[in-house]
Amino acid sequence: MRHGRSGRKLNRNSSARTALARAQATALLREGRIQTTVAKAKELRPYVEKIITTAKGGTLHARRLCAEDIQDNAVLRKLMDEVAPKYAERPGGYTRILKVGVRRGDSAPLALIELV
Repeated sequence: MRHGRSGRKLNRNSSARTALARAQATALLREGRIQTTVAKAKELRPYVEKIITTAKGGTLHARRLCAEDIQDNAVLRKLMDEVAPKYAERPGGYTRILKVGVRRGDSAPLALIELV
């Protein structure tokens, strides 16, 4: 029984899940919207929202904490200078997930995840 176990395994080991989350978070912050599967989008949402909440602090410490996950300097700069100040007055809920259909090859449910 898996009582109290949170998170999806996404058919990956823990290091691959971390790498996937970091890569998708970087892409989402760079582009503003990405298309992925519904399961991956639902896992990505809290990950990105925690990064944005940390970035809202605006301090050097907050920048360094965000740099652990966002390793692209241009995206980190955009996060700290544009994205975080945009949500300064918003108490969470920075992303939205929209279901868009199924993938042609394997009928996996697809979703758009975007910054609000």
